[in-house]
Amino acid sequence: MRYSYEFKKDSFGITRIVLPEKISIFSDFIEDISTEDEVDEYIGYVKKVLEGIHEDFEITLNATSVNIKKHVTIAEHHYRFEEPFENTIETEEFLDLMFIWREKIIEENKD
Repeated sequence: MRYSYEFKKDSFGITRIVLPEKISIFSDFIEDISTEDEVDEYIGYVKKVLEGIHEDFEITLNATSVNIKKHVTIAEHHYRFEEPFENTIETEEFLDLMFIWREKIIEENKD
């Protein structure tokens, strides 16, 4: 994983993933994924783009969306009042983040 990350519990006890500012919108997107089945579905979409089955694929969640392309993925926050409104990450790195979040979901559900 090229980017640093850490997990923190917020004041409500919800696990958050903290990413560097230049890709922080991806935190908002990833944190909206709450189940293993959901993250597996999205991982599948990313893989299909990387394999060339889809040219691109867009996923929209509560306040964010990602546009997955073969080389880069763009996250957009639809309700921010200040810039940046979008961040870009390499698609392979986005896939790595999804796998990291998947493991965290599994770990959290064991407790």
